[in-house]
Amino acid sequence: MKKIVAIVGRPNVGKSTLFNRLAKKSKAIIEDVPGVTRDTNYAEVQWENAFFTLIDTGGFESQSTEQLSRLVHEQALLAVEEADIIIFLTDGREGLTPADLDLIHLLRRISKPTFYCINKVDGTRQEDTVLDYYQTGIDGWYPISAKHSRGVWELMDGVTKIIPEDTPSPKDDKIIKIALLGRPNVGKSSLVNRILGYDRVIVNETPGTTRDAIDTILTFNGREYTIIDTAGIRRKSRIGLSLEKYSVTESLRALRRCDIGLIIIDAEEGITEQDVKIAGQLYKSGKACLLVVNKWDLIEKDNSTPGRFVKKIKDKMKFLEFAPILFVSALSGQRVTNILGKAEDCFSQCKKRIGTSDLNQTLKEIVNGYPPSRYHGRPIKLYYLSQVDIKPPTFVFFTNSPQGIHFSYERYLANQLRATYGFEGTPLRIFFRKRTRKKP
Repeated sequence: MKKIVAIVGRPNVGKSTLFNRLAKKSKAIIEDVPGVTRDTNYAEVQWENAFFTLIDTGGFESQSTEQLSRLVHEQALLAVEEADIIIFLTDGREGLTPADLDLIHLLRRISKPTFYCINKVDGTRQEDTVLDYYQTGIDGWYPISAKHSRGVWELMDGVTKIIPEDTPSPKDDKIIKIALLGRPNVGKSSLVNRILGYDRVIVNETPGTTRDAIDTILTFNGREYTIIDTAGIRRKSRIGLSLEKYSVTESLRALRRCDIGLIIIDAEEGITEQDVKIAGQLYKSGKACLLVVNKWDLIEKDNSTPGRFVKKIKDKMKFLEFAPILFVSALSGQRVTNILGKAEDCFSQCKKRIGTSDLNQTLKEIVNGYPPSRYHGRPIKLYYLSQVDIKPPTFVFFTNSPQGIHFSYERYLANQLRATYGFEGTPLRIFFRKRTRKKP
């Protein structure tokens, strides 16, 4: 099993900069504002011949009384408990602070390999301050500059020496990556925590609490999942600070790398224009889709309420008629256990492949039941059909007149394929090509 390396320290000492340097990509948000990273952030890292999981944490604020800061502190402690190796980071420009000393005292009580680093030592001038850190009684300080990569190789030489060499495991297609998407404060993080059974991500009533896309691996009923909790996607007109723009970008990246997207809708607020736009992005990406109506326990309802809500969703999201709808409550746990099973069903439909002979037998039945209209006075013929791809299922119809196929007939073909083969929870891609005759 891969070792876990956690980067810890007080806010704004450069943890996310070091995280991105080691992960070799801009996964964590970097902003010169204390407390930008609130949740723990994970990345799979290869450094030379060593492979490990890297964790970036929210900053320790030991003396803070704010609820959100306390939650950040608890998240960082959870990462320390989870880690096999710890990298402690402090700011060489500011010197040791009481918060640094509190954290050093905490780490000394933990019997785990710990590497103590002084960040922002960008040149020989800053190296003169390193001697002050030895008053802590720690001998092996690493002066580094995460921003400029100075001293990082020396640090990682020490870290990788205690990580056994391994070969990276091949990408496992059996792991289903599920992204929770939606507007801020619709309950995405609460749903993640309810699914996992513990507080993996911060839950707070302040919209926008989750800023990064947070990955968590979960095994349920013998199946592995990666749950991706994302920052809420706001309207462009409401994205003011650059930090919010980063959060939206990270959410869209999460959308692109997931296998299935869960669009979380607030039952109290109903379907909004922004919900429709998020759904449209997911549809365009070709991912499997599940609509999850959260906070269902807060709605006054009778026997017809679910049906009316489903109709509203179908009316506003006609392009997602194939997507199943679940009514859940993250607060009470109502029907939350159904989410993973339904997500797995949708993903299996998204990677379903139908044999060519079976498809062409179905094509004959479809055309006999309702042939296409004539084009410029000539009949349109559909010769044969082939599935050329999965995720999403993609079909090519060979015809004598691709330009003559009306969009309504294309929709009819898609509906017939669904009626025959299912494909619940996944978009279909349909293309028409002109059949070319081989010369004798």
